[in-house]
Amino acid sequence: MLQKTDAIQPDFETTTAEAPAKRGAFYWLVKFLRIFSQFILMAAILYGGYFFMNRMIEAKEVPSKRPPFKTVYTVDTVVAKSGNYQPSMVVYGEVQAAKTVDLRSLVGGQIVNVSPNLLVGGRVEKGEVLFEVDKFNFETAMSGAKSTVIETRARVSENEALIAVEEARINSLREQLKLAQSDLKRIKQLKNRGSATERAVEERELIVSQRAQALEQSQLNLIVQKSRVEQLKAVLARAERGVVEAERNLQDTSLLAPMTGVIRENNAAVGRLISVNDMVVSMYRDDKLDVRFTLTDQRFGRIQSDKQGVIGREVEIIWVVGGEEFRYRATIERISAQITSDRGGVEVIASITDNIENNALRPGAFVEVIVPDKSFEGNYRIPETALYNNDTVYVSIDGELAARNVKVLARDGDAIIVDGAIKDGDIILVTRIAEISEGLKVRPPETAQTGTAQ
Repeated sequence: MLQKTDAIQPDFETTTAEAPAKRGAFYWLVKFLRIFSQFILMAAILYGGYFFMNRMIEAKEVPSKRPPFKTVYTVDTVVAKSGNYQPSMVVYGEVQAAKTVDLRSLVGGQIVNVSPNLLVGGRVEKGEVLFEVDKFNFETAMSGAKSTVIETRARVSENEALIAVEEARINSLREQLKLAQSDLKRIKQLKNRGSATERAVEERELIVSQRAQALEQSQLNLIVQKSRVEQLKAVLARAERGVVEAERNLQDTSLLAPMTGVIRENNAAVGRLISVNDMVVSMYRDDKLDVRFTLTDQRFGRIQSDKQGVIGREVEIIWVVGGEEFRYRATIERISAQITSDRGGVEVIASITDNIENNALRPGAFVEVIVPDKSFEGNYRIPETALYNNDTVYVSIDGELAARNVKVLARDGDAIIVDGAIKDGDIILVTRIAEISEGLKVRPPETAQTGTAQ
């Protein structure tokens, strides 16, 4: 039969409280021996493992140590060889026209004809008629000027004829005066002898006086006639000058190209009314172009001190367009009239000497200029990679590097020209080494050959 749980459950509180009193000394001895034996066992295991590990270490063979050695770098070198070198420096410049002219109209009027070549970028020949102005007014002016000349010349001829008449009359009056004076002298002699009266003498004296006055008046008329002729000649000269001007104006109605070249600006069109001094056409000479570029003060001073100097030095012009290179020879002809500090150097102008007629090169093109530098004699040309700290190169001596101080005189592309503590035959390092220092071991590549510094 089932019984209630609380009827058979022992009293745990009574049991727990009475347990310590019932345990004796034997219980605690057994417990102590059990803990002690566990500690001894653990210590024995640890000691055994340590002992076994030492035995294994002692039994292991000790490997032999490698002797220390220095790193040996495989490098490229060149052999130093002194010589005379002339590097080239690369600068950049701009093409400009050597000769440019702005053509202005010398006469005013309406443009009636224009050359088909008168287009921006078009090429015209020297003496070609670029455009023509209506000639009607100028032909009329020339006709009037010629008529004035004809009229003035007729008046001059007329007055010259009057002068001739007056001169003849003067000659006649002189003869008549001489006769009258002779008659007066004769009458006076007769009067002294009593053969003539006083009245006869007075009559002869009156005749002499009248003829003298007539001669004087005629002489004055001659002077007036000659003055009038001089005036008419001056008028004639002005009239003839007017004809020349009219002819010149008539010629100026046709504007001619003063040189063979390319049109850069055109303001002429049929029907356009222009005035005197209007700028109509601008053109430049296409067979002669200049290149303007700037040399730094250092570069300019260096080539100026060279025996060849700056003026007359030949340069090469490279124009790159569309991926193609066009090369032209040029000669430095002049130095700019003024040195401007904002450009940071000296501006020079070189003239292209190659034939460039009918060429595509035009003013404004950006070009590369190869300028021969100063000639350096008895120096060394080495790759730029050989230079460290801008003043040091390293030479290989029995496979070890040694530093040498040098001075960079010029640069030539990927090479430099130096002078310093190197001599012919030195093997110069050209490979870049980050941890460069004296004493590094180096050797040339087995498959490469040592170059020569030139």
